[in-house]
Amino acid sequence: MSSYRQMYYHAMFHTKRNEPTLKPEATEIYNYMWGIVKNKNSKLYQINGTEDHIHLLVDIHPSIAVADFMQDLKSFSSSWIKKSGNYPAFKGWASGYGCFTSSVREKDNLIKYIKRQVEHHKKESFEEEYRRILKENEVEFDEKYFLK
Repeated sequence: MSSYRQMYYHAMFHTKRNEPTLKPEATEIYNYMWGIVKNKNSKLYQINGTEDHIHLLVDIHPSIAVADFMQDLKSFSSSWIKKSGNYPAFKGWASGYGCFTSSVREKDNLIKYIKRQVEHHKKESFEEEYRRILKENEVEFDEKYFLK
């Protein structure tokens, strides 16, 4: 018997101290992260972000723990960004991340949402967005660790 699965993860993480150290259209960073995702036998559906954070819609291969996937994605991309010299103010990613499962029915809307990050953040800050997404997903969080 074969095994089948479909798992969509909406992942998001931000720069250290939420500093605006990235370019809104950081195509080279997104392409590098896409390579990391591919090397993990996973599938990237969409990636985008702003000066202080990144969103991904990804199918993480079931042999990889989400925490390990996120650690590698952030660690490898942070090293690459620093070595590139294109983002001299970038100090790294904050220690945490958000990662939420989604259904196939939400896929197209999430892709659109991620594509429109720059436009979206003209109306809502990352902090407001992150709080809203945590609440929508009924995730409890401690204020003293929020955005650390």
